[in-house]
Amino acid sequence: MGLAWTKQLSAGNAVIDSDHKNLIAVVNGIERAIRARDYLVISQAFELLEGWLCVHFANEDKIARAARFDLAKHKQAQQYSLKELQYFKDKLVARKGIWCESAIEHYAHFLKVWMTEHITKVDMPMKPMLQALDYKFWPCCKEGETNHAAGHVASLYLQLSAHQYHATSRLMDSAMPEFS
Repeated sequence: MGLAWTKQLSAGNAVIDSDHKNLIAVVNGIERAIRARDYLVISQAFELLEGWLCVHFANEDKIARAARFDLAKHKQAQQYSLKELQYFKDKLVARKGIWCESAIEHYAHFLKVWMTEHITKVDMPMKPMLQALDYKFWPCCKEGETNHAAGHVASLYLQLSAHQYHATSRLMDSAMPEFS
């Protein structure tokens, strides 16, 4: 049903990999909301996804610049991703939970493909450059130093979005049927 993180999806950097794991979790939550036909949760979950994407893109940009990776095509792909997701969200929310089973499968498939292609086609070209660096590399950190700066940025973002995330998470959990 949902996407699962595997080592094959590693971009070669702890921050980027952590971001991808969080994005996969949010995408899986959106898929659950689609299957539950809960358009209110879908709207909130897409806002959470958009917020995580902005943090992720900022992290990628900082790391890519430090690794001297050409960002021109990467930035275009990031902007396209945001527009594509906005269109997708608007389309789902406008239907107010009224969609057939084939639409559910279509939307769920779209999200999985979108997330997988973001990682494999947009971010993987950075992997060779990132593998030349320490896995925990973060710009401005000394070699071997852990990623305190990135952790702090992520912590601040999580604090700001904690209320929205927990509310969305509770809604998503309550929207799902119990399985025994």
